[in-house]
Amino acid sequence: MENLTLDKIYHAAYVLKSVARKTDLIKAVGLCPGSDIYLKTENLQVTGSFKVRGAYYKISQLTEEERERGVIASSAGNHAQGVALAAKQNGIPCVICMPDGAPISKVEATKSYGARVCLVKGAYDDSYDYACQLQEKEGYTFIHPFNDPEVIAGQGTIGLEILDQMPDVDVVLVPVGGGGLISGVAFAIKKLHPECKVYGVQAAGAPSMKESVEKKEAVTLDSVSTFADGIAVKHPGDLTFELVSRYVDGVVTVTDDETACAVLALMEKQKLVTEGAGAVAVAAAMFGKVDLKGKKVVCLLSGGNIDVNILSRVINRGLVMAGRNSTLTLQLEDKPGQLKDVSEIISRCGGNVVRVHHNQSDTNMAITSCYLTVSMETRDRAQVEQIKKELVEAGFQLISNT
Repeated sequence: MENLTLDKIYHAAYVLKSVARKTDLIKAVGLCPGSDIYLKTENLQVTGSFKVRGAYYKISQLTEEERERGVIASSAGNHAQGVALAAKQNGIPCVICMPDGAPISKVEATKSYGARVCLVKGAYDDSYDYACQLQEKEGYTFIHPFNDPEVIAGQGTIGLEILDQMPDVDVVLVPVGGGGLISGVAFAIKKLHPECKVYGVQAAGAPSMKESVEKKEAVTLDSVSTFADGIAVKHPGDLTFELVSRYVDGVVTVTDDETACAVLALMEKQKLVTEGAGAVAVAAAMFGKVDLKGKKVVCLLSGGNIDVNILSRVINRGLVMAGRNSTLTLQLEDKPGQLKDVSEIISRCGGNVVRVHHNQSDTNMAITSCYLTVSMETRDRAQVEQIKKELVEAGFQLISNT
């Protein structure tokens, strides 16, 4: 831990001046009523995420001998692109080990920077183990994605930028996977503005840092499950665990549904595209995971490299969570006019029917009955509840609502 200093973070900021953007801090109206929310837009960073900061600074500090051996890294995608870009600009051979489930867009982007990509079956930790084996066998220089003082110093430059852009910030919310980002950000902020609170946000399906902090030791999860692949880490770094324990005020979790809601809100309200990991800080603010009332808050959008193949599913899940898409199943008497009556009630309440399924063959209902499943576009959950209420008052039997 003594290898990480404020001077090193300032040096990293100097080195990165010609490489990384000083990303904008923009106000987000309506995301969290009762507090002032600002977004640190690292999703608009070079390579689409903050990772280029730590990767480039680490590679800039390598000895000539380390450069000649070539570099290797493991990554779910964003660190991969940062390392590949830094290696290319420095003329260093580069090998990246990625989980076989990594988004195709991240794999192809990494290859486009000239890196040789090895896909490894399993999660990030499995690709890390394989990269360690290759490093030992071939003698490459390993560029760790988070458990390294130079990498953490590079990420810490974001903390310097936040304080430069908003000296009176009260709370900073930071995504957490292995912990490199929050370690650097929290270290910089606490050294310069100790009154500011820094909270980490993890996916509920990958809470390795949260459990480690609670148990006061670095734990390894049996498995992780989240579409936020950038923070799907089974085991936090030993160095990052120590830094988080010392400088971070707490770690909270958000569900994938809550994260999907945040991705949708950022697209609609802020015109910003984020990946799952990039939106968890906003999800924490939107769903009240931290008390932010009356506070000036920065949510760090760590990346925007979402796979377009999953984006539509994330949007649909977000619409359902927000009450914008809803599906009702009703049990009806199988006679003329029933569908017309249901449609009139939905229309009167302002809903828009987009799909109807009529089922007469379910063996669990009376022979003279049928099931009617109606998919609707609605304004919010309150409107869905109004439609359900009026349907029940009209004598219709509601079976389910999703």
